[in-house]
Amino acid sequence: MTVKEYLRQAYHLDQRISAVMEETQNLRAMAGNVSAVRYDTDHVQTSPSADASFVRALEKLWDLEEKAAEELNLLSDLKRQVREVIESAPNTDERLVLQYRYIHNLTWEQIGTKLHADRTTVYRWHGNALNHVKLPEEPIVI
Repeated sequence: MTVKEYLRQAYHLDQRISAVMEETQNLRAMAGNVSAVRYDTDHVQTSPSADASFVRALEKLWDLEEKAAEELNLLSDLKRQVREVIESAPNTDERLVLQYRYIHNLTWEQIGTKLHADRTTVYRWHGNALNHVKLPEEPIVI
């Protein structure tokens, strides 16, 4: 694994957490809708479900919330470790580029604006920083 791949993990994990959180919002909406019993149909269900649909939605919601909590803990640990890696960069500008890019998920343009530098300078600082930092002995891998 390269340094760049390692640093990108936080962004990807953050995106996974966002997807899980969106799914939990959908399940919350489903759990809030209690369907009524319909007596006007002749449909016979061969294996009736003992649980109402909102109960199944709540169970899925709890499972997803547990998964989100686990991934949030992993993201917290990963970002802590990434910060330690970034702090090993010898140059302040290089550290800032890495922090803005991999901790705060800013675009190259946003980083350039914050650092008052053009794109080429930001790319150069980024490349130098990747060459200067080292992966931890036991990197967190997602």
